[in-house]
Amino acid sequence: MSAEQRPKNGISLRAINGCLIVGAVILSGLIFFSTYRLFASFHRLTEVSEQQIELREAAFELMDASDYLTENVQRFAISGEMHFLDAYFNEALESQRRENAILKMSDENGSTAALKKLQDAMNISVKLMQREYYAMRLVLDAKGEMQYPQILQDVTLSAEDQALSAEEKMLLAQEMVFDDAYYKQKDQIRSSMRASVNNLEKMSNDKDVSALQKLQKEVTLVRIIIAVQTLGAVAGVLLTARLSIHPILKAVDRIKEDSLIPEVGANEFRYLARTYNKMYEIYKKSLEHLSFKASHDELTGVYNRAGYDLLVSSLDMGSTYMILFDIDNFKTVNDTYGHEVGDQILQKTVRILKNNFRSDDYICRIGGDEFVVFLVHASDVQRKLIASKIDKINMELSETNDGLPAVSISVGIAHGADAAEPDNLFRAADKAMYRSKRKGKRTYAFYGK
Repeated sequence: MSAEQRPKNGISLRAINGCLIVGAVILSGLIFFSTYRLFASFHRLTEVSEQQIELREAAFELMDASDYLTENVQRFAISGEMHFLDAYFNEALESQRRENAILKMSDENGSTAALKKLQDAMNISVKLMQREYYAMRLVLDAKGEMQYPQILQDVTLSAEDQALSAEEKMLLAQEMVFDDAYYKQKDQIRSSMRASVNNLEKMSNDKDVSALQKLQKEVTLVRIIIAVQTLGAVAGVLLTARLSIHPILKAVDRIKEDSLIPEVGANEFRYLARTYNKMYEIYKKSLEHLSFKASHDELTGVYNRAGYDLLVSSLDMGSTYMILFDIDNFKTVNDTYGHEVGDQILQKTVRILKNNFRSDDYICRIGGDEFVVFLVHASDVQRKLIASKIDKINMELSETNDGLPAVSISVGIAHGADAAEPDNLFRAADKAMYRSKRKGKRTYAFYGK
């Protein structure tokens, strides 16, 4: 099938690229949203665990506070030393760990059952304190102490106990905080506390299970979205490879074989292939009428003026840059170093040009030190690329490691979009070149800029 017979329409890479971008944005948004929810679920799970640990610690805090009160009242009953009494009331009236434990659990939703058991423990502990107050009052009377907390001053000893001797009061006080009745109440406190902890553990387990299930759902959603994104990426790569990479590789092989490019793949590539094939056919026809010797400069090996004229008539100037330049002060170089050195500088210039432009671009020597480079298949937005090439060329021309004097070039650049006719394009590039020389040489200027 000839190039004219092949279908000219194909899928647009621009459309495919747009769809891929939109899909990537949507999937990325979903991943961001899902990971946010995943983080929130994980944070909630951590929060639940921390809350349950705090509540469990609060429950044990009540028991620790109760044991601390017991320890100090028992020591006071045995020794009568006032610092044990002070420690007791500092805990009961200042630290108030038992009351704080109740308040902490009251603030937590869903801990009603555990709170009730803890409150039962607190009530028993408060009831036990009445027994402890009475025992402490006995010790204070036995020791003859007159300065003690107001709360103990409100405790009234029975007439029978009041009549006891100091030693008997001490023994009675010790019995009240060490007998079976006292420890029975302590056991009741522990039992209520353990029931509270059991309720907390059940509530914690229920919340953990709920939070974990939600977390697992969020993880599953993220996995699904990642799988969809992965499949989309693979599909995008395969589609891009089929419509652009494979046609390009085939085109490269055909170019190496010096033949036409098959017009397959995406719509944009088919357009490029058609344009190339058209230019290729014109180029081939032109080469049949022009021998190398007739179209190339003998000294430098690039196109001469005749080759320039042929290229101007065959190239698609609408997509071509014309880069016109000459070597600054070349006559002075010839006069100073001789024409042989001047010829070597021309050859060096051509070598540098070939290294900095593509093999598809055309280099022409149209005068003694005047050159034209046709930068083909180039849009008129490649100014930075051209400017960087010219700067690099001037830098390499200024190097003197090869024994040749440093030189520079002044450049004028015009695009086919600037002029419809080749002659007008040349004049545009020529004006730009002389503008660059007026700027001080060793520089460049774009036509119209």
